[in-house]
Amino acid sequence: MAAPLRWGIISTGRIAHTFVSDLAFSGRHSVVAVGSRSLESATAFADTYGIANRHGSYADLVRDPEVDVVYVGTPHPMHFDDAMLAVEHGKSVLVEKAFTMNADEARRLVAFARERGLFMMEAMWTRFLPHVVEIRRLLAEGVLGDIINVEADHGKWFELDPNFRLFAPALGGGAVLDLGVYPISFASMVLGPPERVTAMADPAFTGVDGQVSMIFGYVSGAQAILTCTSGARTPTRASISGTLARIEIAGDFYAPTSFSLIDRSGETQRFEFETHGRGLHYEADEVARCLEAGLTESPFMPLDETVSIMETMDQVQAFL
Repeated sequence: MAAPLRWGIISTGRIAHTFVSDLAFSGRHSVVAVGSRSLESATAFADTYGIANRHGSYADLVRDPEVDVVYVGTPHPMHFDDAMLAVEHGKSVLVEKAFTMNADEARRLVAFARERGLFMMEAMWTRFLPHVVEIRRLLAEGVLGDIINVEADHGKWFELDPNFRLFAPALGGGAVLDLGVYPISFASMVLGPPERVTAMADPAFTGVDGQVSMIFGYVSGAQAILTCTSGARTPTRASISGTLARIEIAGDFYAPTSFSLIDRSGETQRFEFETHGRGLHYEADEVARCLEAGLTESPFMPLDETVSIMETMDQVQAFL
């Protein structure tokens, strides 16, 4: 068995806590360092998880010779600079979604990683969950026939705090970048990039987008109907409907869950999966698999698709 992949963590926020906690469910990883904007924060985080190396800056973290790959868990506006910093210092990178603030940043970041020959991947953890892996298999086998329709929604309720990242413009606030990325990425996985994009949006109390409904059209004639909101806890279900059958994914579709395969006659097959934690260790396992295989990107979350998703999000945001 290969030696554990040695992770350095940029950020000590909530998603970084979840990521490091979930790594414990896989034997392929070791968190050796954490970096924060203050040594006190890095030390507190490190003490929680027994991490040896604590750094009071991101620059010190990426210089740590014991780190193989850097996880970037900072807010959206910081992803570009933080990931560029890691690549500049020869580190492979897993970058939280939304990957960047816009497609231009995504293209520049991807080009730099490719120029340096370093692994990079968007941390769209949903792609690697057991139920989504099985759905990809069914799609590849043509079990659903021609895809006609994809539907997905992601809505959560948040307390109206102007300093909270979903509502703060300086932190990349807005429903699309934080919540809408999940249904948009899901539609991309199933149907690829849309030919036509339309959207309707209403603002949150700070002026950032609070609720957005999207319709995507594809060359094949398929359509995707996607919604996101920061104002209510929605069903967060998803479905894929084809000429032969449909898949209905229970909420939360983007997290570990189950799904049903229903044919045209109504016959139903249920798919259940045993998982642990929140499920972020599956994406980390994909990073380890790719690095062991000498790959610089994942075939299941390729960088060109990440850029395409950011281009689609730019089109959506043009309606905001």
